[in-house]
Amino acid sequence: MNGFLNFIVSFATTPALLVGIIAMLGLILQKKPATAVIQGGIKTFAGFLVLTGGAGILVNSLTPFSAMFQHVFNAKGIVPSNEAVVALALVKFGTPAALIMLVGFVVNIILARFTRFKYIFLTGQAMLYVSTMAAVVLASAGLGTSWLTILLGGIFEGTLLTITPALTQRYMRKITGNDGVAMGHTGNMGYALSGYLGEKFGNPDPEKSTEKLNIPKNLGFLRDSTVSISLVMMVVYIILALIAGPKFVEGPSLSNGTNYIVYAITQAGTFAAGFVVVLQGVRMILAEIIPAFQGIASKLVPNSKPALDVPIVFPYAPNAVLIGFFVSFVVGVFSMLAMLGLHTTVIIPGVVGIFFCGGAAGVYGNAFGGVRGAVIGSFVNGLILAWGPLLILPALGSFGAGAASTFADSDYIVSGGILGLTGKAGSTALIALILGFLVLVLVINSVLNARDKAKVK
Repeated sequence: MNGFLNFIVSFATTPALLVGIIAMLGLILQKKPATAVIQGGIKTFAGFLVLTGGAGILVNSLTPFSAMFQHVFNAKGIVPSNEAVVALALVKFGTPAALIMLVGFVVNIILARFTRFKYIFLTGQAMLYVSTMAAVVLASAGLGTSWLTILLGGIFEGTLLTITPALTQRYMRKITGNDGVAMGHTGNMGYALSGYLGEKFGNPDPEKSTEKLNIPKNLGFLRDSTVSISLVMMVVYIILALIAGPKFVEGPSLSNGTNYIVYAITQAGTFAAGFVVVLQGVRMILAEIIPAFQGIASKLVPNSKPALDVPIVFPYAPNAVLIGFFVSFVVGVFSMLAMLGLHTTVIIPGVVGIFFCGGAAGVYGNAFGGVRGAVIGSFVNGLILAWGPLLILPALGSFGAGAASTFADSDYIVSGGILGLTGKAGSTALIALILGFLVLVLVINSVLNARDKAKVK
């Protein structure tokens, strides 16, 4: 049984396999030839591996950045990192987390089939992270690791991962120019807020987009995203390396003897290379998954949309990604300094999470608000990433008190914080909250459907 459960969990948390099989299923439902089915599945599978490989390159190039940053500021505290905190939590909560994830995926499919929220959440690692968070919070609230925790956690996860893509879809349509794909990430609440603030306070003029920045003709080469990203990151890495000093950077934990300036330049170039790989993976996935999803939409879940991982939006506004990252990072640094002054728990900016969530927030803010919208949206999202972890730490109970890391993204912060606060009122209140969340989504679905029917009349 353990071997079979391990196979199911491993399969469901490997996005490349999961999405490749779903693409094949969609093509089969369209009665495509076997050759087309195999081709579509393999290209989708390979596209995801290209995307995750690029993301890995980005993460590896940001690791020395984070090390130099912590050395420069000599700060010790909690680093928000979904990967780190989940790895620690799975040691104790692995089985309930896995079962919650499976129940959650089933709930997501059912809700997508029978409500207007036609989003199939396909980011496997995010599914596992949400289920792990639910297991930790529910267990810490007194429910233990019983079947009730698994059922409630699954309902919570499935409902959350169905409704959060809907929050961002208005902006996804603007960003991508179509309605064929959704955002399947755990920063959706922050992205939706960024898009909203960008729309309200930004500049809607298309000529004010981050991608239309007025660059002098002799600097026109900067319009090439690979060139601009490389140069900007080189400046940042070199400055940080200069402050950190050659003794630290050239140590065995970083460059291991390579000149610190050369090392900084290489890491910046590696970052840009990872970005290019991510963009290629996104293009491969979109070319296959959207046509394949038409089969699933027509047979299993009519009009469904795949909710995919956060890099899916990066090709549409590379300049906005950079703006969002740097604004969020600066907010994180100043917030950390404020926490040191206030003598609170110190949240050290998690560079990896800030890049992906901050970059995406910039893209969403830019969608309707241009450069101003990207700055405003990513600034507020940066505040959430910086201060929000303080809200979720108490919800993690004794586990959170002993961990040097915590959950990072806005959806964990908001939903986990609410679960934790409710759990302090007892298990009955927690059960009522989760079931009430499901009922609320169903009521909203009914109200919106009735509104649409009234409009038709």
